[in-house]
Amino acid sequence: MGTITIIIICIGALILGAALSWVVSEKLLGQKTRAILSEAEREAEVLKQKKLLEVKEKFLQLKGDLEQQVTQRNNKLKQIEGRLKTREQELTQRHNEVEKRNQEIDILKEKLALQSEGIELKKEEYDVKKAEYEEKKAELELLRQSEQKRLEALGGLSADEARERLIESLRAEAKDQAQGYINEIIEEAKMTANKEAKRIVVQSIQRLATETAIENSVTVFHIESDEIKGRIIGREGRNIRALEAATGIEIIVDDTPEAIVLSSFDPVRREVARLALHQLVQDGRIHPARIEEVVSKVRKQIEEEIIETGKRTVIDLGIHGMHPELIRLIGKMKYRSSYGQNLLQHSRETANLCAIMASELGLNPKHAKRAGLLHDIGKVPDDEPELPHALLGMKLCEKYKEKANICNAVGAHHDEVEMESLIAPIVQVCDAISGARPGARREIVEAYIKRLNDLEQLALSYPGVVKTYAIQAGRELRVIVGAENTDDSSIATLSAEIAKRIQDEMTYPGQVKITVIRETRSVSYAK
Repeated sequence: MGTITIIIICIGALILGAALSWVVSEKLLGQKTRAILSEAEREAEVLKQKKLLEVKEKFLQLKGDLEQQVTQRNNKLKQIEGRLKTREQELTQRHNEVEKRNQEIDILKEKLALQSEGIELKKEEYDVKKAEYEEKKAELELLRQSEQKRLEALGGLSADEARERLIESLRAEAKDQAQGYINEIIEEAKMTANKEAKRIVVQSIQRLATETAIENSVTVFHIESDEIKGRIIGREGRNIRALEAATGIEIIVDDTPEAIVLSSFDPVRREVARLALHQLVQDGRIHPARIEEVVSKVRKQIEEEIIETGKRTVIDLGIHGMHPELIRLIGKMKYRSSYGQNLLQHSRETANLCAIMASELGLNPKHAKRAGLLHDIGKVPDDEPELPHALLGMKLCEKYKEKANICNAVGAHHDEVEMESLIAPIVQVCDAISGARPGARREIVEAYIKRLNDLEQLALSYPGVVKTYAIQAGRELRVIVGAENTDDSSIATLSAEIAKRIQDEMTYPGQVKITVIRETRSVSYAK
């Protein structure tokens, strides 16, 4: 009995514990469930708020885009309305002009009708006067014949003989008068032409700022002390030989203090040598391998500078569409001189003068400026063909697709080819102006003296010339003729012939004035 009771009690306790456990677990599960549900509700609320914000932002964005599109369309509509109004105004204006022209045409028609009526009346009057003229002409012919017969009977000369004598006397008189008229016309033309030409030339020169640039075949490289000379020469002259071989110039190291002379007819090579020496002296490392390295770098630098100079030149002058090879040759002009005048400065100066003169004469200034810049391009070719620089420049311009009038102006500026456009004489004149201004060019003394002698001998070759004097540095020629062999009317012809021959046979800067002097002197002595 006691055992059964204990068992029952144990079973009841187990049942009770199980029930309590179930109740506790249910409560815990309910709390967890409620917590999960509340968390899910919060997340759903957050997600809901987030989605609402996104929808609002999207709505605002779409609203802004729509407003912008509407604004753009409104602007376009306003522009179209403005264009339509402008077009309407233009059409109205044209309509008024057409009506005005129609009125003018009607007025002209009325005037033409009146004029045609007047012409008919004048034609009738002309016919009447013509008939009267024919009658009077016949009467005059009869009178002339009768008078001629009477004069032949009185004078003893036939009509043909009298006519010949009269023509001969009139011819001599007309010849004297014609020579006087010719001289007057020539002087008047000279005064007018010289005045206008001087105005254009002076105005062109005044508007162009120039500078004198003189170069030669020698460059002096200055050094701080004579100790550097020994380092440049090197052991047994190895450094200077390597430098001469790399640059292609002659380096003269003499007793001149703090100076080394670089001699070459090629200015590009002299510039390469000068810059290479400058870098070597600054660096301090002077040996054959270093010399070759520096010279190679400097040569590349000079090539880049040549191209950059060409580009800067065409940009400064406002020239477009030029071939890169021509631009490179223009940059190469910087290192070339002609008669002591820097070729690039001379070409720029000529280009500006050509543009100014062309605009003054009503021609195309861009074409003139282009031709002026390229006129001496034949002096800086990469090779040295046996052609005059003008013809070589023309071939280069033709090769790189320049216009025909520009090519002709380049080739004709020294009269190697015939001038085919009005730009050609402008280039020729501006080239002479640039080379003839004081300080622009240097001339060798021997060539200068020879030119003066040639001037004097050329004038002495004419009959009747007694003495000649070339003055004003060859810019004026005084010719003295004998009074017994010439007359006053022939000296004008003589001066023109001498000027024409000088122009055809000689080369000179600027212009040469020819003055012919004829005088008669009678000397007596009172004793």
